[in-house]
Amino acid sequence: MTTEAKRYEVSHPHLCPHLRWKGIFVGVEHDPTMPSMSSGNFWCVYTHNCLGPDRELAEPGNCSVSARACYGTGEMADK
Repeated sequence: MTTEAKRYEVSHPHLCPHLRWKGIFVGVEHDPTMPSMSSGNFWCVYTHNCLGPDRELAEPGNCSVSARACYGTGEMADK
């Protein structure tokens, strides 16, 4: 089972570049002494909502898997 911390981890090295969240628009240095402010509000650039083109949730836990059909392109690849 995936923990909430891993589900919302935005520093994953394979995170889809088309995932967005409000934290990427804040122009300050990361402060490790502050607790995470992740609200869980993520969206896909291609759909402009919380679901990706494959109708799965657009969040770091799902959008860091290159096997996801829409990963990186927004297009549904044939499985």
